[in-house]
Amino acid sequence: MIVTLDADSPVPPYEQLREQLAALITSRDLTAGDRLPAIRQLAGDLGAAPGTVARAYRELEAQGLIDTRRTGSVVTDPAQRKVVVPAADRGERLRRAALNYQTAARLLGVNSEQALASVRDVLLADDT
Repeated sequence: MIVTLDADSPVPPYEQLREQLAALITSRDLTAGDRLPAIRQLAGDLGAAPGTVARAYRELEAQGLIDTRRTGSVVTDPAQRKVVVPAADRGERLRRAALNYQTAARLLGVNSEQALASVRDVLLADDT
């Protein structure tokens, strides 16, 4: 599992980490039952505060992507995931995701038309 934090990013570190882990889980690079590193271990590896990792893990748990047990945090089974994001927060989370995507597209040198086409392709492929 490779995750990184960009100190120059306008996105808070916990959100960078949450997004990267969520992407690894939804792309199935991390699968049900896979254990995530301990908070202190991952914080040390990333040079981040343990609270940063803990917050990312809490957010992932709120999304239903991981389950935290006494033995650590593990990826949940997709068939048993429940979305627990309150409706009032969905718009803001979607906006943040869009801003992060915009930043990534700009870093890749992709124009708005290409970025929108990519999103459209992904969303339409998911509807089938």
